[in-house]
Amino acid sequence: MASSVTKTARKRLAWLLALIITFAGIIGLGMATNQAGASFAPQLALDLQGGTSIILSPTVANGETVKPEQLDQAVAIIRARVDSTGVSESTVTTSGNNNIIVEIPGVPSDSTLQLIKSSAKLEFRAVLVASASTTSQVGGDSSSSASPSASPAASKSAAPAPTAKPTDPSDLNWVSPALQAQFDALDCSKQFRAPGQVDDPTQPLVTCDSYRYQKYILGPVEVAGADISNATAGTITTQTGAATNEWAVNLDFNAKGTEAFSAVTSRLYPLTSPRNQFAVTLDGFVITAPQTNAVITNGSAQITGSFTKDSSKSLADQLKYGSLPIGFEVQSQENISATLGSESLRSGLLAGLIGLILVVIYSLFQYRALASITIGSLVIAAVLTYLLISILSWRQGYRLSLSGVAGLIVAIGITADSFIVYFERVRDELRDGRTLSAAVESGWKRAVRTILVSDGVSLLAAVVLFALTVGSVKGFAFTLGLTTLVDLAVVAIFTHPMLQILAQLKFFSSGNKWSGFDAKALGGQIYKGRGRFEVAETVNDAKRGKASKEAVKRQTIAERKASSNLDNEGQN
Repeated sequence: MASSVTKTARKRLAWLLALIITFAGIIGLGMATNQAGASFAPQLALDLQGGTSIILSPTVANGETVKPEQLDQAVAIIRARVDSTGVSESTVTTSGNNNIIVEIPGVPSDSTLQLIKSSAKLEFRAVLVASASTTSQVGGDSSSSASPSASPAASKSAAPAPTAKPTDPSDLNWVSPALQAQFDALDCSKQFRAPGQVDDPTQPLVTCDSYRYQKYILGPVEVAGADISNATAGTITTQTGAATNEWAVNLDFNAKGTEAFSAVTSRLYPLTSPRNQFAVTLDGFVITAPQTNAVITNGSAQITGSFTKDSSKSLADQLKYGSLPIGFEVQSQENISATLGSESLRSGLLAGLIGLILVVIYSLFQYRALASITIGSLVIAAVLTYLLISILSWRQGYRLSLSGVAGLIVAIGITADSFIVYFERVRDELRDGRTLSAAVESGWKRAVRTILVSDGVSLLAAVVLFALTVGSVKGFAFTLGLTTLVDLAVVAIFTHPMLQILAQLKFFSSGNKWSGFDAKALGGQIYKGRGRFEVAETVNDAKRGKASKEAVKRQTIAERKASSNLDNEGQN
């Protein structure tokens, strides 16, 4: 029996070692293959590392003012944009009555900066004239993509001179000779829009796509970007429900958008290219201009074409987070120093070290040699947590902030609490006269329930904090939740197996006074073998009585009920 328990314990320890090697190997492989961000050192947040500060000022038409609710909505959208890029621990705040300040840790990527700077309204306009055929289509959720055209045609599509007043946004009477001349003269490779330019939504627009490849004449705005309720990237499914390897962007509109989009697709569907296309503009540039291959009345559309996983996600993010209620231009961009810096990081780490030392001193005083498991468990928990944070920092853009460090310090207490619960349960079993091996197993069965409940409460608190808060509090909640999960793993695959192995050693199983399992000091019974027990002589009756009462207090409700039933049966 003992060899079987030891074999199981060694398997768990082997799994733990394999887990640590795997985590370290993932990072090492990333560094060996020169993957961006791969490092054993986690990235630091704005308060510890510094970063980039961008000040955005609103651009509105003459005579208009910025409303507070518009500014609040803009802050929420920009924050969602930044979060969607994987950058964590960033801050987006208002300054005064108009400006928005975006602070990003470290050096942001060009795509992140572009997403922040592309802060004009997202708008849907009908295509009147296009210089080349486009490569995507839009239909309902069940539509499939036709083969895209990749021809770089550059022929001019001239529209006839207007003969009457336009009757709808797709009417070619919008294209005046002056507008046609502007379109013909447009060179997309050159700067043709002023920074922060605000376009009249009731008038046609001459512009280029965001890649400066095609140019368009677009009709007036028909659907606002704010009417998009959701946009996601995913693979196309057939009418039978089978999944394909083709990527698409799924759009959902709110009630207002559903009605407007239904009217647009009803008008565009019978038309020929390019007038059956609608363009989505961001910052005045066309980010997509799919053809309409169905009348969509349910508010759910699907844009298909030559998408990859990355390009479909990029477009979905632009559609979902591009609907700012007002336009913005970049007023300034500068590097900022750490607000707390390395000194604060050292202070936080010092506080954690002091807490760790106090836990170790308490363990040595209370549990003697058994404290070796406490120290080992804390070291294993620290290694696992550090590797996980480094991987998340590399793969998910997580950044460690001072509040995150605080969460790690709190985790020391959570981890130590699990050990104390387990050790005390084992000691209770020893007081009842069990051998150390038996006490370890029965004590674990009693302790694991308490540990699960305790860690479950901590994890729930972390999840609630993370879901309901913003800014630095999220960093604390994240590390608190992560370390709670690590604690559960360490207790199950290190602390318990190690105690099972130590229970087989004579130093611990004999109840040596320095082992932490001295039955005499615990005020219980000493197992003498062959079913014989002996009450510790060095402990007086008062202490034995006190220890016995303490053991009763530590029983669970179920254990007390079972003991009561046995007493009743004995009396009968």
